Amino acid sequence: MNSSNKTITVIGSGLIGRSWAMVFASGGYNVKIYDNQPGQAAKAIKEIRKQLEELEAAHMLRGELNATQQIALFSNYDDLAQALEGAFFVQECVFEQLEVKQNVFQDIERLAGKDVILSSSTSCLVPSNVFSKVQNKSRCIVSHPVNPPYYVKLVELVPHPETASTVMDTTHALMTEVGQAPVRLKKEIDGFALNRVQAAIIAESWRLVQDGIISVKDIDLVMSEGLGMRYAFIGPMETMHLNAPEGLEDYMKRYGEGIQRVLTSFGPVPEFSNEGAKTIVNEMCELIPSDQEHLSARKERRDQLLMKLAKLKKDH
Repeated sequence: MNSSNKTITVIGSGLIGRSWAMVFASGGYNVKIYDNQPGQAAKAIKEIRKQLEELEAAHMLRGELNATQQIALFSNYDDLAQALEGAFFVQECVFEQLEVKQNVFQDIERLAGKDVILSSSTSCLVPSNVFSKVQNKSRCIVSHPVNPPYYVKLVELVPHPETASTVMDTTHALMTEVGQAPVRLKKEIDGFALNRVQAAIIAESWRLVQDGIISVKDIDLVMSEGLGMRYAFIGPMETMHLNAPEGLEDYMKRYGEGIQRVLTSFGPVPEFSNEGAKTIVNEMCELIPSDQEHLSARKERRDQLLMKLAKLKKDH
């Protein structure tokens, strides 16, 4: 990484764009925010200022710089060429629509220097599709964050088949430097790693509720008060390794047959929009109504708890 170049451009000023901008500024980078809607990037910086001041007051601000110093690192642009000038890394955060992203990267490539890394925040579009209109695909990569990336540090780095190894290394180093937890996928796959694991959990949870085995409330407790307690600090592989006297091989000797038996009993992929699904939706809405007041309050609670958990993990 060119340590003398400390400028990053964030394309898109929505929730993910603002959160990425805050992450990069926490690492001391100058962050140029671009939005094609006039005035939106400027509004985003006002919202970021408010958030950073609140985080500082709560002693949860990331990085070595105070809120005022971090705020000074932001600048806003309605002109793409000006926003890209001087940047070594571009993080795209526009709508999750393939054609929109393809066109954005076409425009970026036309205006950005040939060595600038082009990174997408896409959560479900594979790099070979996102970057299909880019001529030099060797500098393209997906950096998929977990929402909200300021509190949840994982970033999935997914290469295009033509991505240069130096681009993966530079992006990994950047993400590590700004305090994220990057993981490398060796090749692209639909859903990446996180969403594939999440989909498996969703499917079996849905089946268990739909088959009358457990309630919506209790299946969530299975995760939040059970598996999630461990998974907040160690993953499924280490969990197995620690749950047998002699490690992972011993665990599989003891429990592998039972795991295979359970896996073969799983039903088909559930229908998420049939009549049975309505029952599950209604049960969830009895617990947390789906109006904006209730959802916003629960999202605020989620973010506050994630903030505290992030601090606990950092301190230990």
